[in-house]
Amino acid sequence: MSLTSASIKQQALALGFDLCGVAAAGEFPQLQYLREWLDRGYAGEMVYLERGAERRRDVRHVLPSARSVIVAAMVYNTDRPYSTEVRGETKAEVSRYAWGDDYHEVMGGRLQALVDWMHRECGEPFDARWYVDTGPVQERVYAQYAGLGWIGKNTCLINPELGSWIFLSEIIVSLALEPDQAGFDQCGTCTLCLEACPTGALVAPRVLDATQCISYLTIELKGAIPERAREGIGRHVYGCDICQEVCPWNLRPAVSARAEWLPRALFDRPALTDLWHASDERLRSALGSSAMTRAKLTGLRRNLATAIGNSGHPEAAGAFDESAEEFEASPSKRDPVVREHVEWARQKLRQARPADNGL
Repeated sequence: MSLTSASIKQQALALGFDLCGVAAAGEFPQLQYLREWLDRGYAGEMVYLERGAERRRDVRHVLPSARSVIVAAMVYNTDRPYSTEVRGETKAEVSRYAWGDDYHEVMGGRLQALVDWMHRECGEPFDARWYVDTGPVQERVYAQYAGLGWIGKNTCLINPELGSWIFLSEIIVSLALEPDQAGFDQCGTCTLCLEACPTGALVAPRVLDATQCISYLTIELKGAIPERAREGIGRHVYGCDICQEVCPWNLRPAVSARAEWLPRALFDRPALTDLWHASDERLRSALGSSAMTRAKLTGLRRNLATAIGNSGHPEAAGAFDESAEEFEASPSKRDPVVREHVEWARQKLRQARPADNGL
């Protein structure tokens, strides 16, 4: 049988994807902005973006025979409340995309199954290459041209029915498939995401200075967090969802019941002190096969120390007073960068301490 866009989308949904669309492998205007963004220094230490900048400008630099891009998406929003609804002063903030299993693996298996099906069904050989947020592909641009939504002012892809809590993936193919109608901007005059960003990382609509973004500071940045940026992180220990939480298109978003996206017990609305006192072994076990491995264990400890310092809560004052046995059980706490942030947190908690509280 001859493959069609309709049959591919139907099979994608059968395999567990929530959305699927097709875009042409064209030179869309939005693809050209990456160069300007990099030249402004907004990528920070993410040097891999600079290395792959030319390839990211056109998928035909990734697969020369490319004629179409199939974009498939999955909703990762679960039934847990957003962090804005859980504002206990000692609660840790973890970006909801990282709560469950590693989306690269979950979606990668489904993409491969879709490609295998396409090869079986197609009456002619074709080239295909798939990626889940790891390849030199500007996936949000292709997702918009595949009709999955539009790129919002917070730089996330927004679907009018599902919201923005969605993972994206793509298959670049040499097949000439019928493209979908591109999504169109529906943000209107709303600027809630820009106003809510605590660090001012959204410097303009659809323009993110990653070096100021909490997600970058807690995940991509590998050394010490600049002191000027630490207070803005608040109680975020991995990523940030604020610009999505305030988005009106997420007032009634789709909810996924898939077990893969449910939070692991240790990261299900955890207290900062509980995470800090967890041993390296327990943290490493919880991080395994999750997207949170990107920050590494020492990165998570660094973030926890910063968040505890920002909590300003009396209970946090004794968080770093540990027994010798507990300290020895967690070598990551002895990392020089972690120790620097612990000392910063101690000082910040001392400054926040009321003079007569006896602590």
